[in-house]
Amino acid sequence: MITVLILMPLVGAFFVSAAQPNYARRMALEFNAITAILVFMLWKNFDSTAAGLQLVERHAWIPAIGAEYLVGIDGLSLLLVILTSLIFPFAFLAQRMGRGSCVLMLIMQSALYGTFTAQNFILWFLFYEMSLIPAFLLIKIWGGENRDRAATKFFVYTFLGSVAMLLSFLGIYFAKGTFDFATLADLGKHGLLTGNMAWFAFAGIFLGLAVKVPLFPFHTWLPDAYETAPTGVAMVLTGVLSKMGVYGFVRLLLPLFPHEIQVLAPWLLGLAVCTIVFASLAAWAQSDLKRMVAYLSINHLGYCMLGLFAVTARSSSLIDMHAALSGVFMQIFNHGITAAALFYYVGLLEQRRGLRGIDDFGGLMQRTPLLCGWMSVAMFSSLGLPGLNGFIGEFLIFKGSFAVAASFTAVAVIGLLVTAIVFMRMMQALFSGPLAKSCNAFPDLGRNEKWVVVPVTLIMFAIGIAPQFMFNIFNTTVIQMARLFA
Repeated sequence: MITVLILMPLVGAFFVSAAQPNYARRMALEFNAITAILVFMLWKNFDSTAAGLQLVERHAWIPAIGAEYLVGIDGLSLLLVILTSLIFPFAFLAQRMGRGSCVLMLIMQSALYGTFTAQNFILWFLFYEMSLIPAFLLIKIWGGENRDRAATKFFVYTFLGSVAMLLSFLGIYFAKGTFDFATLADLGKHGLLTGNMAWFAFAGIFLGLAVKVPLFPFHTWLPDAYETAPTGVAMVLTGVLSKMGVYGFVRLLLPLFPHEIQVLAPWLLGLAVCTIVFASLAAWAQSDLKRMVAYLSINHLGYCMLGLFAVTARSSSLIDMHAALSGVFMQIFNHGITAAALFYYVGLLEQRRGLRGIDDFGGLMQRTPLLCGWMSVAMFSSLGLPGLNGFIGEFLIFKGSFAVAASFTAVAVIGLLVTAIVFMRMMQALFSGPLAKSCNAFPDLGRNEKWVVVPVTLIMFAIGIAPQFMFNIFNTTVIQMARLFA
């Protein structure tokens, strides 16, 4: 079933490439509906009380180099597969796309399904790289101003990180003779490698994943890429692609190198805190709405890294670790929904005005009350207002992190304060005051736009009010992971 899920978007890309240009997006949405049904079937067949991988498919592939076709899901994998299946149809609905961009989006969707389900490094790495190529082309061909520079920067950063990660895994393979994640995780409990070899391997994988999250100071490619990317592409970049780095930390680095992470925990926590605080301050300094949301995206991913590194800092109670890790998993999902929604709203403003500077608008509440009201919900969700999805993950991360790394977490709270200031500034500049003359003819939300806005907002409220159905997906996975550092 997992293989069918991975292949379905590729089949869709083939049919879309042969379709009439006017029907390309409609056909892409039809194939997204099919994949959504397959994901629902995966969710239905997934036993949330069982530990380890489920629905495993294993076939010999290239035995000479230890590569095999091995896919399976646990709670985290299923969570990200569901997230992917939600973000892509919203991205297709967010803007009109031609045949070429629809094909590339479907290829990227297939690669993301593979990335989140592959359990052998060679297979995982191929899917990982396969997802980056369509992203590069979508920015390079259909991006806005300075798209060449942004696409090149995106490619160079991710390529160098990927090379470092590949070299590290080759070293691990020559030492241990396997690329299997589960086997390597078992070896990692007692020390995967020794001496300098362990630190070199750790550094290469860390660099590759830190660029993808991104962690400070490897983050400078992201604002440029998000700023120039078309609205639907930016939604996918922030909603799903950015989760590949956090997923890699959970799936690769923490299980394989628990000792090295514990040794470096204070330094890693420092990087997470810098990511949170500096990104929020950078967002405050922006005048371009897209760059502002991009820096806030980095800030919120920093919360995930704070929770992950906090549980490795020193021995703590299983309850505190469980809280922090549950918050990380919930934040991964919630950030994907909320950040994608914020980029969609910025895209709507840019579509109506032709500009997206924070000073290019004013008094929109008088002209577009529906747009302002729904956009405010997404802002409050990102801010972590109780009753909305953003609160759950952030609260659990800070609850668990305070118990383990109080001083670092206390500094990270500054990021929450600055984020609130940024959103209040945004609301005041966009919604309040006299109506700007350039906004006199602004239309409010149309019917097609509501098809994107209403479902996303309902998801925010559903998770914020009754989040247990989300926790049920990954609780067992969180308990397994917490025991690594208990």
